[in-house]
Amino acid sequence: MRQAGRSLPEYRALREKAPDFIAFCLHPEMAAEATLQPMRRFPMDGAIVFADILLIPRALGQDVWFEAGEGPRLGPLPEISALRDQVEASTGRLAAVGETLQRVRAELEPDRALIGFAGAPWTVATYMLEGRGSNREAARAFAYAEPEKLDALLDVLVEATARYLVLQAKSGAQALKLFESWAEGLSEDVFERIVVKPHAAVVEKVRAAGVAAPIIGFPRGAGAQVETYAESVPVEGIALDTQATAALGRRLQAQGRCIQGALDNLLLRQGGPALDARVDQLLAQWGDGPWIFNLGHGVMPDTPIEHIARVVERVTGKRAS
Repeated sequence: MRQAGRSLPEYRALREKAPDFIAFCLHPEMAAEATLQPMRRFPMDGAIVFADILLIPRALGQDVWFEAGEGPRLGPLPEISALRDQVEASTGRLAAVGETLQRVRAELEPDRALIGFAGAPWTVATYMLEGRGSNREAARAFAYAEPEKLDALLDVLVEATARYLVLQAKSGAQALKLFESWAEGLSEDVFERIVVKPHAAVVEKVRAAGVAAPIIGFPRGAGAQVETYAESVPVEGIALDTQATAALGRRLQAQGRCIQGALDNLLLRQGGPALDARVDQLLAQWGDGPWIFNLGHGVMPDTPIEHIARVVERVTGKRAS
């Protein structure tokens, strides 16, 4: 996660050429280059397309921009009816991501996978409602105060997200991932309504469109509710955050699910014997799989490159070039 990004000097040099972050994401040549940079540097088995989860609200007509040093900002939430009217057009507005995938797939070696992704409906909705990244208290309060309006917003996002993922699959993505970055802190009934139900609906729509690519769901911070998620959402893979236990991973594997993640990005940044020990521990506890080695959250910008190379070598047996 965030394999293409601020930890690489070549990425930072590329980023300086774009007028802003949204323009960077929607410039197929530059986004493809950002996607391929870590693949050239490290012997990783798969690349994840360089994009951002907030491209969907922008494609639906909400203002989205990034403030330097502060992160994303969004304008006022449009009326739900106005957002709904833009769903079909939103896919075309995201065509640049499809072109990025096509470019990457054409250059990437055949034995290295290409992963597409989207932000999950609830996580994207939190930004749309609050206008920025935050502690999400206002969005959670909105879930209680305006349940029908939130459900209507999630329905719009389900449709737009499914269309976006289908576009990515048709453009060369061989696996798809749903990032529910803000699944924590939700009561069981709310988790079922605003996380599980929308995820299941997205998967159903993607499959109805004829896409067979495996889908990975990432309900970050869901804790014990991860198993509820796995029982109700027909994804092939479950991404785990840093709090996930070995027992949880093995139970999911026993159900035939591929698991992904769990390594702490702070430990990756720290490095040293503790990092080596944790990598070895994860490899041992996941056993014969199925698993995809990954982090429990994204690579931090000040992570030393040699730490990333060390982990990749320890997992794959291959040295970075």
